Amino acid sequence: MLDIQIIRENPDLVRKASADKKDPAEVDRILALDEKRRLLIKETETLKSDRNSASKEVARLKKQKGDASALIAEMKRVSDRIKELDGQLAGLEGELRELMIRVPNLPHSSVKHGESARDNEILSEWGEGPAFGFEPLDHLQLASRLDIIDFPRGAKIAGTGFGVYKGMGALLERALINFMLDTHTRANGYREVFPPFLANRESAFGTAQLPKAADQMYLIGDDNLFCIPTAEVPVTNLHRDEILDGAVLPIRYCAYSACFRREAGSWGKDTKGFLRVHQFNKVELVKFTRAENSYEELECLTRDAEGILEALNLRYRRVGLCDADLSFGSAKTYDLEVWAPGERAWLEASSCSNFEDFQARRMNLRYRPEGGGKPVFAHTLNGSGVATSRVIVALLETYQTREGNVRVPDVLRPYMHGSEEICRS
Repeated sequence: MLDIQIIRENPDLVRKASADKKDPAEVDRILALDEKRRLLIKETETLKSDRNSASKEVARLKKQKGDASALIAEMKRVSDRIKELDGQLAGLEGELRELMIRVPNLPHSSVKHGESARDNEILSEWGEGPAFGFEPLDHLQLASRLDIIDFPRGAKIAGTGFGVYKGMGALLERALINFMLDTHTRANGYREVFPPFLANRESAFGTAQLPKAADQMYLIGDDNLFCIPTAEVPVTNLHRDEILDGAVLPIRYCAYSACFRREAGSWGKDTKGFLRVHQFNKVELVKFTRAENSYEELECLTRDAEGILEALNLRYRRVGLCDADLSFGSAKTYDLEVWAPGERAWLEASSCSNFEDFQARRMNLRYRPEGGGKPVFAHTLNGSGVATSRVIVALLETYQTREGNVRVPDVLRPYMHGSEEICRS
């Protein structure tokens, strides 16, 4: 959530930034309500001051056996007016809050302006795709041939968009997760947490999934809980309503979770196999930082995610999102896309974002600067480190052999009982 002072002082900036994000904000209405709110507060404070003065005068008159009836009657009128104003103020503040929570975060000044995802900027590329001497299969053909991932039976159990990992496929998925967790905790300085896979409304609001993305989340209505779309939600909310010690920042967490997304509105997009699913696995990276070094930490977080793809020797590229493609809460985002040779396409495997203090304001998450002083809002960052579904696609298609088997990347072999190749059993 933005600081109201930013909207007061830079309304044109907020209008433009919101329009650039394709999420226009009702800036004029916000400013009108804010002005009315401040006038109501000023009148209420004046009346309360008058009432306090009158109360002292009543006490003086009573002590001197004087007549205070007129003053008491006036105090009652003032009190009734204060009660009326308080009611108006409560309703106005509720309306103002509803408008404020729908104002998107402002893009950072370094973010490129664009009209759509087509204007995103390719910043770097790493690795080379495999040179096959044969026509490569796609991940669905490989998974079916090797009997390691079963989408028809997943659909039978839960509907389209769900898969069942089997045998070496299940082991490969588990190997990826454990490899990523070990790398981030042992080499990159993150502390592992294992969060709930359900979150309440306060948590979903704090990370800005609500109210903007309510239609993308699975709701368990009887319990008013959401299946998490990413571990970002529970992990970022670990410190909601807390004041952190600035001396211990940055705090780095990593977490494995299953992720659940309805993918509402995805009709017409490529939905085969793992390209678009309702449940997938991911290792998430979350950071809490001081304001002055959050962009330095974004670069480090993105490099940590890139390190996973490099260790797997998968060709990938870093993409800087333009303002039109930024999420509601993000100030700056890098996407990491892996090359899937069977699909002949780049697939998003990670998004690494700096939310600045946007989420922290919604969660009332602050830190006390070193040396003391008034607490200030923390900056929050997160990124996939990485999501397994698209990586599985790239891995199967990159490491396939002429015989239709799949070689196991060197770094995963210790996690797969030394297996060097996935063959049909």
